[in-house]
Amino acid sequence: MIDYTSQHQTQFEEFSNLCQLQLDPTNRWVQLAHLLPWDRMVGIYQKNFSVDMGAKSVNPRWVIGAFIIKHKLGLSDEEVLQTISENPYMQYFLGLANFNPDPLFSPSLFVQFRKQLGEDTFSEFSQMLVAMTNPSASSDENHPGKDTGEAKAKTKGKLKIDASVADQYISYPNDLALVNEARVKTETMIDLLYEQLRDSWPVKPRTYRKVAHRRYLGQAKKKKHDIASLRKTLRYLLNCVERNLSHIDAMLDDIATDRFPLAHKYQRQLWVIHTLYDQQRSMYDQRSNQCPDRIVSISQPHVRPMVRGKPGKPVEFGAKLGLSLFDGYLTHQTLSWDAYNEAGDLQAQAETYRLLTGHYPSLIQCDKIYHTNENRSWCREQGIRLTAESKGPKKKKTAYQKRKERLEYAERNHIEGRIGNAKQALTLDQIKAKLRDTSETWIAATLFVLNLATFAAYAGVTF
Repeated sequence: MIDYTSQHQTQFEEFSNLCQLQLDPTNRWVQLAHLLPWDRMVGIYQKNFSVDMGAKSVNPRWVIGAFIIKHKLGLSDEEVLQTISENPYMQYFLGLANFNPDPLFSPSLFVQFRKQLGEDTFSEFSQMLVAMTNPSASSDENHPGKDTGEAKAKTKGKLKIDASVADQYISYPNDLALVNEARVKTETMIDLLYEQLRDSWPVKPRTYRKVAHRRYLGQAKKKKHDIASLRKTLRYLLNCVERNLSHIDAMLDDIATDRFPLAHKYQRQLWVIHTLYDQQRSMYDQRSNQCPDRIVSISQPHVRPMVRGKPGKPVEFGAKLGLSLFDGYLTHQTLSWDAYNEAGDLQAQAETYRLLTGHYPSLIQCDKIYHTNENRSWCREQGIRLTAESKGPKKKKTAYQKRKERLEYAERNHIEGRIGNAKQALTLDQIKAKLRDTSETWIAATLFVLNLATFAAYAGVTF
């Protein structure tokens, strides 16, 4: 038998003990471990957990650090724990005294942590980093809650604002695929209910699933879809879903039980499918592509289409964010699953800036959609300049004034770049959490890690 082991390969028994391994003090994880205010972060973390109830909790620093590693490197829940168990630098970052090759906790706990921590916890983490960079903001004389009304806070700094969408990780929706998915799921429910009704229902309700599947594939695989054949197939699938829903309702009526005979997962799907069917039938009858609160995903019914009008991506699917950028920090003022006009965020974003820094911005750099009369009047009252063309007769401007206005409006692109960093480097455009609250936590955690890089840069650490 041939031995393929190299004679120069160091044997495992001769390899130095990892517990005695000398870590590089300039490593980013080592530097960040000493930089972060762990005690304050743990205090914020523990507000969401009971000290007296429940099983023994996981070390809070492990959880916070695991979230940072996950969103910084874009790893899955399983992969992040595997990576930590293999990396002594990351274990030092999490505060472990010795190298531990075992996973710190189960990957399934990530979902529970997202539910319990929520969006507010990571938003508070980001605000803490801003306050540490601007220590004067926490003083009594500058805090908004300490105003005496004698004088307004002096304006200082620049605030850049914009809106974006944190895309959910879902397949691009189309009516035909959605209705067919509803058909398949209702057929599964019929199978489950029939198992409980075998004695009283001698024959399973007809679903014609094989015929429906062939009809769907025949239309879906066409390279070009003519409207007549598409509507014909869609009508057939809608009729299948309607028939299946009537069967399910009849079967539920015949099952004598105090609790719902289907598991919560299917119960939730049934409610969503009822609404989806009503929407699709209404749009089919009216020959329309629009309806209020349109469902684009059965598994994530909270996701709505956001018409953004961007080249190559006119519609996005996810939560709409009202974002602010100042001193390199990107924070969100609004997180909405429904479309809204972001012009209404300006005043709240300026107030949040004042809360975090102790003063209003001297200049707000924003897109034209924010240049409403209400926002213009409010900014004048607060002594804030707005990157907007003045209304009324045009005044002659000097070359310096024109150049200054162009530069100030062009600086608004900085927030576009930061949003691009969050989407491309930290996958803000691929939110893989399934539930509404866990998705909101995912978004806030991503922005926190983005701000953590800015916080580290102030201390001269590259993260």
